[in-house]
Amino acid sequence: MHVHIIDIGIFVLYMLSMLAVGFYFLKRNKSQEDYYVGNRELSSIHIGLSVVATDVGGGFSIGLGGLGFLIGLSGSWMLFTGIIGAWLSAIVLIPKIYPLAKKHNFLSFPEVLNHHYNGKVALVAGIISLIGYIGFTSSQILAGAKLASATFPSVTIVDAVLLMGIVVIAYTVLGGLKAVIYTDTIQWIILMVGLILIGIPLGFIKVGGWEAIKTYLPDHFLSLTNISFVQLINWFITIVPIWFVGMTLYQRIYASKDEKTAKKAWFLAGLFEWPIMAFMGVSLGLLGRAAFEQGMFTEFGYAPGSPIDEEIGLPLLLTHIFPVGLMGLLMSSYFSAIMSTADSCLMAASGNFTTDILRLSKNNTKSIKYSQLATLVIGILAISLATMMQNVLDLMLYSYAFMVSGLFVPVLGTLFIKNPSSKAALYSMILGGGTTLILILSKLKLPYGLDANLFGITLSAIVFIIIQSRHKR
Repeated sequence: MHVHIIDIGIFVLYMLSMLAVGFYFLKRNKSQEDYYVGNRELSSIHIGLSVVATDVGGGFSIGLGGLGFLIGLSGSWMLFTGIIGAWLSAIVLIPKIYPLAKKHNFLSFPEVLNHHYNGKVALVAGIISLIGYIGFTSSQILAGAKLASATFPSVTIVDAVLLMGIVVIAYTVLGGLKAVIYTDTIQWIILMVGLILIGIPLGFIKVGGWEAIKTYLPDHFLSLTNISFVQLINWFITIVPIWFVGMTLYQRIYASKDEKTAKKAWFLAGLFEWPIMAFMGVSLGLLGRAAFEQGMFTEFGYAPGSPIDEEIGLPLLLTHIFPVGLMGLLMSSYFSAIMSTADSCLMAASGNFTTDILRLSKNNTKSIKYSQLATLVIGILAISLATMMQNVLDLMLYSYAFMVSGLFVPVLGTLFIKNPSSKAALYSMILGGGTTLILILSKLKLPYGLDANLFGITLSAIVFIIIQSRHKR
């Protein structure tokens, strides 16, 4: 597909504006506190939008659109677990974590574990988190590149990886968390305008409106009950724990100017996730399915009834309906969706490396330079993985599953037990996370189609309770 010069101009302007934000904050960062937690002075609106952009961004244009294409409006229940996780975290986690972080100047999630358990537990958690977030950064960049390449055939996957990766790394290295959070706000707005305020109305008109949707799609696509209970359980057990163990989220709790601001940001993020982003995302996918069933994608090689990956239905629809001038906004929307998640994961990995593994002194005047160097090196590694070693990405993402199932129970231990046992935390982390990892790698068919995380978290809880009952510290 030929991309018009106007569209290229809009896209270039968008990329330059992201870099400008990084340069703006370059001279304003004086310490690791500035770099990793925005000097603990950010507002609820910026924090909230950054949280939702990070959590939903990368998966929004791909995952939610794919669910809408596959099962219709019922796909919105996936993000219902997001609002549960966000609000539970606001009520249970933030009141305990924020005062502690303020008192001890925490910069990372494993520092919480170090405070309640010991350095060994924190180090293992830091390594797991680092590996997971490097893989997640790589996978986001690669997913965005594939999406861009599928939509704009003149752009190769490698070119898209390099372009997106270099821009993300540049403004993140330069500006730190403030640059990430402010660019996330901009990127979320672009995503909303590009895919929702323009994409949904244009798509609705293009497929022939409500009558055409009802004609070409089965009734269950417009129902909220086209989903199994097991699927809801799987989404719940996978997504809710992330709100308690995600380094990206702890950095934003620490960055809030006070506890009330953090809680307000989390309640705001939950509302944006569901119902706003949830229904808008699956609606776009549903419109893509209606377009496919009408034969609109035949020119792309996807005639009605032919095999099609549900996750490319949305990009095909948007490519089909966006006119010159708005196509540049579409490209920007795609890239902003991916970049808003990739930059946060990059900051998380960098924070884990400098704070939890190297354990740099927070008062060292050169610490911010080391932090920027760590971010640069990790970013280059993430790009390399995305361009050369795609099979490694799966292994990296397994470590992310390990992180969720391994660390969730020890975090609950810090919240509800007065003197949680370090030995209980370490064994539950390794055995619980290891169980999930083994189940995923072995590709065993699990009972009732339940997710491996459920078994990992359950074993983690059993191990923790048994050891906790025998050891206090």
